[in-house]
Amino acid sequence: MRLNKRSKDPFAKKINALEPEIDSNISERLEDNQTCVTQVFENCSDLVVRKLMIFGSKPAVAVYLDVLIDKQLWDDGFLEPITQESASPVCDLSQLQEQLTVGFSSIVQPTVVMTMKEAAGRIVTGETLLFIEGSSQAYSYSVKDKLNRALDEPSTEAVIRGPRYGFIEKMDINLALIRHRLRTPRLKTEKLSAGSLSRTNVTIVYIEDIAQKSVVEEVKKRIAGINMDSILESGYIEELISDHPYSPFPVIQATQRPDMTTGSLIEGKVAVITDGSPMVLILPVTFWFGFQSAEDYYMKFMFATMLRWLRYLFAFFAMALPSIFIAITTFHQEMIPTSLTLSLAAAREVVPFPAIVEALIMEVTFEALREAGIRLPRPVGQTISIVGALVIGQAAVQAGIISATIIIVVSITGISSFLIPNPGMSQAISIIRFPLMLLAATFGLYGVGIGLIVILVHLVNLRSFGVPYMSPLAPVKVTGLADSLWRAPWQILRKRHKHTRH
Repeated sequence: MRLNKRSKDPFAKKINALEPEIDSNISERLEDNQTCVTQVFENCSDLVVRKLMIFGSKPAVAVYLDVLIDKQLWDDGFLEPITQESASPVCDLSQLQEQLTVGFSSIVQPTVVMTMKEAAGRIVTGETLLFIEGSSQAYSYSVKDKLNRALDEPSTEAVIRGPRYGFIEKMDINLALIRHRLRTPRLKTEKLSAGSLSRTNVTIVYIEDIAQKSVVEEVKKRIAGINMDSILESGYIEELISDHPYSPFPVIQATQRPDMTTGSLIEGKVAVITDGSPMVLILPVTFWFGFQSAEDYYMKFMFATMLRWLRYLFAFFAMALPSIFIAITTFHQEMIPTSLTLSLAAAREVVPFPAIVEALIMEVTFEALREAGIRLPRPVGQTISIVGALVIGQAAVQAGIISATIIIVVSITGISSFLIPNPGMSQAISIIRFPLMLLAATFGLYGVGIGLIVILVHLVNLRSFGVPYMSPLAPVKVTGLADSLWRAPWQILRKRHKHTRH
């Protein structure tokens, strides 16, 4: 649907047939320009072609898409100054061109357009094109409608301490939020376009002399090489430019917080802002970045370090606790104290299923309830996810379908996954939990050990734009350890960790 297969697309065939006219220069005949534009935008009911008499003497045509322009700005900033009669009569085109830049506000300043292809491209972005009789060039006026919404608290990331506003769908606003926090000319922004039909604006943001030039060039190269008809959200770009699109682990971070983005830019990372998406991509990232939160740098380093260790511990529980429970209760009962063994046996006496089936039933049910809580309206969703889990779990235990022990294990696993601040990392751990459970049910603790070794090997071999995913632990970079396994005091963190490409 979104891949560029233009030869099989009837719309693409029509565009190909019009390409000679689109690539042509603007004609001096007003009628030819009007005909070409109407052919390109055939069956577009929102296209407006308005005939004008500019400065009371020269016939012209203004072309725009009605749904994309600001009506008030079009009337006051464009139409009024261009239709008022000139004090002195316009004799030639040079005099006319001079008057076209006089009397307009700084917001509505014209841009000279020489080809029909450029003219069509500017029309679809919300600009007004002015064609003048006898002139081989057109003028583009930016009277776009500002589709903005109020700055709200990020909905995907809880804010405990720090700024309580997040990115929105407007690229200019998102860039302004970063500029307000980094007031330096070294902050560079380079704009690209992705999607042959959507022509989505994408901006690469980095700090000169801090971000690696090779990473910046690689990001630009990958975005420019995207071969898609439409880019509707930053998630498209995240998957298309990723080093490992088939890995469950996120090698690109998506965030809605300006403070996290700013901090990452200072560390030497690159941000990718997509117009129409409130999620900003940060790259390159490492495994440890998935367990870090912006609040870690707003609190005392000792407490932040304790929280990080807590996240690492419970991330292991979220990944391996069900599989360890299945392995021990199925193959290694001798590892359990006698009193606990008797208690577990009594709880499972009426349960007709083995431990693996119990765990799969409860894990799938828990994931379904969590997804239902996200998709439903917020007040109803919270009730469904919490009350639903309690009611279903209690009913299953009373019916003898599930043992109370597996309810405890699944509950601890679910709570553990909530401690991971990065949604992408939490999703990755949720995915690999199920293969580990199957290995545990087949080979016991040996299977769990083999699965963990495979995961570790996979993590060591991952790269994020050339940066080792397990850096600075593998390979060891002493300067980076201060902000990975723990959060060192600011007196130590003053030295920036330099990522290395391999």
